[in-house]
Amino acid sequence: MNLVGNWNYPTPIRFGNGRIGEIADACKSAGITKPLLVTDRGLADLPITQNTLDLLEAAGLGRAMFSEVDPNPNELNLEAGVQVYKDGGHDGVIAFGGGSGLDLGKMVAFMAGQTRPVWDYEDIGDWWTRADSDAIAPIIAVPTTAGTGSEVGRASVITDSVTHVKKIIFHPKVMPSIVICDPELTVGMPKFFTAGTGLDAFAHCVEAFSSPHYHPMSQGIAIEGMRLVKEYLPRAYDKPDDLEARAHMMSAAAMGATAFQKGLGAIHALSHPIGAVYNTHHGTTNAVCMPAVLQMNAPVIAERFDYAAGYLGISGGFDGFCKFVDEFNDSFEIPRKLSEMGVGTDRIDELTVMALNDPSTGGNPVEMTTENTKALFEAII
Repeated sequence: MNLVGNWNYPTPIRFGNGRIGEIADACKSAGITKPLLVTDRGLADLPITQNTLDLLEAAGLGRAMFSEVDPNPNELNLEAGVQVYKDGGHDGVIAFGGGSGLDLGKMVAFMAGQTRPVWDYEDIGDWWTRADSDAIAPIIAVPTTAGTGSEVGRASVITDSVTHVKKIIFHPKVMPSIVICDPELTVGMPKFFTAGTGLDAFAHCVEAFSSPHYHPMSQGIAIEGMRLVKEYLPRAYDKPDDLEARAHMMSAAAMGATAFQKGLGAIHALSHPIGAVYNTHHGTTNAVCMPAVLQMNAPVIAERFDYAAGYLGISGGFDGFCKFVDEFNDSFEIPRKLSEMGVGTDRIDELTVMALNDPSTGGNPVEMTTENTKALFEAII
């Protein structure tokens, strides 16, 4: 094994119920005097968003919001957001919401001061060095779901509206300056999103734990993240106002995104093109993909999941873990096949090419080929 790695851990996080009340102080600490709150359309008019704008307005920080953000945000959303940012004379962004709001908000802060197209900063080689680091505005991230973990990430996923390809845009300074994790903000999530986002966090942990790369710290975070999801997602799903469960799920989301710097894999390589082409919910898509990917990777990962199963209190080692995943998905009414989510078999060849070009393929423990990737799509659709 090549015991070499580039490791990075999260930014300052203010964690706890009611800590959204510190949003004005967080702006002050980040040097933001005129923030633009970026969120998605579904959150724009909800009380948690309006209350946050009230707090900003009361502190003399204005009341500015951009919410024209699609579930899978694209460069058109980004261009519109950057224009609003520039026209308003803003000096920082509050990225507020689930993965779409967080990712788009981070990109508005990133792109507002750049001169090249966003695709020139894709996570390929050292393309991030093309950016003017000094022109990146400060970011405060406020997650309102417990899943993507984008609040502790140095990248965003943006969909190309022309090619329908999801691309990862990376820069170290895209990491938010401050994160406010307030579990109370997640209480109003519908059951579908509680399940889908929670299973996204679970997928991050599973793939990080499966990755062949060397990162023992992420390995430890991944297995504990799996445990938190296993124990607390059912409680958050059944009792939306269970703040203890919501808090542990919010932790698991940040842990999953921290752990997957070790690598993602075939689950995400499949779900990224599916989401881009069919606009499916990312976490739910991950959950549908997971059983087939576990089986493909079995020759390499079975032994380490024998250990994980013991830690998680699951009998039967790797096979028991796979059985648990099926039953866990069923308990949240996750479809067994993507056809139930509107995905057809007519574009498998196209999806296969897109999956093999996805950067997540490099973290899969079994090399992804045209043959095994196409077989995966056939199995999950």
